[in-house]
Amino acid sequence: MTATPAPTTVYAARKIVTMNPSRPEATHVAVRDGRILGVGALDDVRGWGPHVLDTRFADQVLMPGFVEGHSHIMAGFMWRFVYCGWFDARDPDGVLRPGLKSMDAVVATLAQAAAGHDGPVLGWGFDPIYFGGARCTRQDLDRVSEARAIGVLHGSGHILNVNSVVLKAAGLLREGVDHPGVPLGADRLPKGEMKGPEMMALLFPSLGLPRGFLYADEPGIRAYGRLAVQAGVTTATDLAAALVDDEVETMLRITGEADFPLRLVPALRMSGKPPGAVVERAVSLREHSTDMLRLGAIKVTADGSIQGFSARVQWPGYFNGAPNGLWYAAPEAIRTCYTEALKAGVQVHTHTNGDEAIELALDCMAAALQAAPRADHRFMLQHVQLASAAQLRRTKALGMGVNLFANHHFYWGDQHRAITMGPERAERMNACATALREGVPMSIHCDAPVTPLGPLFTAWCAVNRLTASGHVLGAHECIPVADALHAITLGAAWTLGLDGEVGSIECGKRADFCVLEEDPTAVEPERLKDVRVWGTVQGGRVFAAA
Repeated sequence: MTATPAPTTVYAARKIVTMNPSRPEATHVAVRDGRILGVGALDDVRGWGPHVLDTRFADQVLMPGFVEGHSHIMAGFMWRFVYCGWFDARDPDGVLRPGLKSMDAVVATLAQAAAGHDGPVLGWGFDPIYFGGARCTRQDLDRVSEARAIGVLHGSGHILNVNSVVLKAAGLLREGVDHPGVPLGADRLPKGEMKGPEMMALLFPSLGLPRGFLYADEPGIRAYGRLAVQAGVTTATDLAAALVDDEVETMLRITGEADFPLRLVPALRMSGKPPGAVVERAVSLREHSTDMLRLGAIKVTADGSIQGFSARVQWPGYFNGAPNGLWYAAPEAIRTCYTEALKAGVQVHTHTNGDEAIELALDCMAAALQAAPRADHRFMLQHVQLASAAQLRRTKALGMGVNLFANHHFYWGDQHRAITMGPERAERMNACATALREGVPMSIHCDAPVTPLGPLFTAWCAVNRLTASGHVLGAHECIPVADALHAITLGAAWTLGLDGEVGSIECGKRADFCVLEEDPTAVEPERLKDVRVWGTVQGGRVFAAA
C-alpha cells in the first residue's frame, strides 16, 4: 500500500535570494517534511502536486537561514549576569541594554546589582581598553564591595577581573605568585586581572560559576535560541563546549522539541585535556548527533585576544610595547590533536588571533598531514585576525579554511590602530579580500557574546570595514555584498561540513530561511546592517522575531 505523501506548503515571497547560482532568484519555494522540494515561480513548484499556498511572506524577502560559524551558547547564558559592555546591546527578550562609558559607571552598575541580592556579583562584556588603556584592578572592584565576591569578565572571554575577596578565597592575594596570566602590581601582589582559562577557572567557584561560563544549561540554550531568531540564524555553533554527559542530554532534549528554532553545532574544547582523549570523546559524541544537534568536532585554542594583549603576535610585537601574549596550548598537544583527529576523521577548529599563533597552527597542520594524510578534512582557523597573505596561501595549500572576525573592524578597529597593532597592521586585519583572492574557503563571524549575534551586521563589517569612529580600516580588504552574503550562508555552512544541507535554497536542502523586511542585495552597502529581520523558518517551522 502506497504511503500518503506529507502535505506540501508553498511559501510565496516578494523575492527569494537563493544563493544558488543556477537559480539565484525566485518568488516561491515548496516545502515538504521540513525540506525544500523546489524553488522558482509558482508554475515551477506547483508540479509537485497538491499544496497549501502560504502568503504570509508575500511582502518579505527570503534568504537561506543564516549560519553562524563561530559563536557560543554563553551568549544566552551571560544575560543572567550584569552587562558591563561599552556598546549598547539587545538581550534575548529584545530589551536594549545601555553601554557603560567609564570605570566609574561599571563600578556603579555592579554596586547597584550587589544591592539587589546577596552573594557574588559577576559582570560581563567589559573591556577597559575603551577607557584610555588603563587596566582594571582589584582596588577598582573593591569599591563595589570589600566583603563579597565581585568579578567582571572581559568581552573577549579571555580575561577576568576580580576583587580582593575572590583573590583571598583562591589563596592568591600574597607575594610569590609567578604566572604569566597573573599580572602583579607595585606591591608584588596580583592586580586582580586573570588572563587565560587556567587562571580564570580557579576563581569561577567564588563567583558562582562551578561549571565555568562555557557550560550550556537549559535557560542559556533557550535564550540562545531566541537571540538566533532575532538575528535570522537557523544554524549556530557553540564553539568551545564542555559537552559533559548531562549537558549533551539537555541539548538533545531541547533541540528535539517541536518549538526550538535553532540547529546547534557544538565543538568539544580541548583545554586541559589529553589530545588523544579529546579525539576519542569527539568520536563517541558523533553517535548522538541528530538533525538539530551535530556533534563530533573539536575546538583548540592556541592564544588569547589581541585587545586583551593575550594573543601571540610576531615581531615587532604590540604597538604600545605590551609583552607578548599567552600560549593556551602547547605545540606538541596541537600537533597530536591534529594527527589523531585526521586519523579519526574528526574536524578541528583552532582559535588563532595573533599571527604567531597562526604560524604555529599551520606548522602543526603540515606535520600532522605528513603523518596522517586526509582529503577534505575542513580543519578551520578561527578569527585569523592578523593572517598575512603568505599565511593565507599556506592555509589554502594545507586544505584549511578561515573564519574571519570581521566585527572587530567596528568594535575594536580604532583601538587596534592606536594601541594594539598600529596603523599599518590594523589595515590588513581580517583580510577577507585577500582570502577570497587566494582561493581560501572563507566565512565571517561574530563570536557572540564577544560581539552580538547578527550576521547581517557581520556582513556589513566585511563590506564597509568601518570603525566605531567612522574610519575605513583597510579599504583594499572590503568585499562585495554578494561575497559577504555568501560568507554568512554557504561559506559558513562549508566550515561546518553542512553545505550539502543548508546555506542555500534549493531542492533537497533543509527548509531553513531567514525572513527579511528588505532585500539585502538591493539596499546601499552602508545600509546592510539596517535590514530588519522578521524571523526565521527552521525545518519548515515558522518563528517570528517579535
